[in-house]
Amino acid sequence: MTGTDERDIARQAAAMLLCYPGGEAYDRIDLVRRAAAELPGAPGRALARFCAHAAATPELDLCSHYVQTFDLKRRRALHMTYYTDGDTRRRGHALARIKEIYRGCGWLLDGAELPDHLAVVLEFTARGDRGWGERLLATFRPGIELLRSALHECRTPYADVLDAVAATLPPPGDEALRQAIRLAEAGPPSEDVGMEPYGGKTPLGMPTVLGAGRPR
Repeated sequence: MTGTDERDIARQAAAMLLCYPGGEAYDRIDLVRRAAAELPGAPGRALARFCAHAAATPELDLCSHYVQTFDLKRRRALHMTYYTDGDTRRRGHALARIKEIYRGCGWLLDGAELPDHLAVVLEFTARGDRGWGERLLATFRPGIELLRSALHECRTPYADVLDAVAATLPPPGDEALRQAIRLAEAGPPSEDVGMEPYGGKTPLGMPTVLGAGRPR
């Protein structure tokens, strides 16, 4: 794993590359490429490979590939609560909890993206509150591993970006790997009859109320 500052740079770079690559995002690829060139080890190499591919690909083609790649039906979602909560009412509760965490850390979203988008979580971890960001990434680790595996399976260059993200994290534990395998076999949760009524709590492994002592 890279050093703390290097992890922040790698995660911020990955966050930029996991956004829809049109307009200003496409124009920032060279900036990300130059930042990746300064990173040692696996994250830098993986990000550099993707940036080389992106820079050589016309913007419209890269945008089209992005849309085709990140597809809920193929279990290649960038929205992390899709893996933990699927298309259920629980997902709404989980999204609200993530927003609560962001607000408690003074991190405000512009409303253009859902708070569980991997790019948003990575940027929050890199530039917002590292301690709470690490806990979110740990919570979503099975989904990250499943997405990473799916991207390798379909042979997309975006697999390099997920490899860079994974290289900034501790090795996945046995339980995270087991959960990823279960997700791959059974898919995300679906709506169940008799499920908890809307308005209940969905545990994300985080305190209900953010206090002054944030993890670091």
